[in-house]
Amino acid sequence: MNAASNKEGIRTKEFSFTVERGKIKEFAQAIGDPNPIYYELDAALEQGFQDIPVPPTFATVMEMWGGLDFEQLIELLEMNPLNVLHGEQEYEYFRTICSGEVITGQMVVAKHFQKGKMDFFKLETQFRDQYGEIVLIARSTVIERH
Repeated sequence: MNAASNKEGIRTKEFSFTVERGKIKEFAQAIGDPNPIYYELDAALEQGFQDIPVPPTFATVMEMWGGLDFEQLIELLEMNPLNVLHGEQEYEYFRTICSGEVITGQMVVAKHFQKGKMDFFKLETQFRDQYGEIVLIARSTVIERH
């Protein structure tokens, strides 16, 4: 394994993100989702939401705006950015996140292993609401080719 073999279990600093209607709308437009629940409060309320909900992959926005950027992640894992691939991404929601909430996230290097000439890093970010309850876990795999 490379120099990053000792990174399993490392946690980043916690970060906070205030979920805003404007950011939800921008994201929904960017991914081409016309569902009115992402644009209109009345539509969201009619569907039983407390406010405008986030689209399923909105966690990426929270991580990019509040968590580590690509360069910081590469530095943390001691990787060569020219050899990095994004392997997979998944989101496990425990409840819907809506506009107006303050979400706190923290990433951990959950697992690191080598397979052939590649290092695999399984990253996990837990997102908690303003009451400390886990509302979402985002998992991703980052691969470094050697």
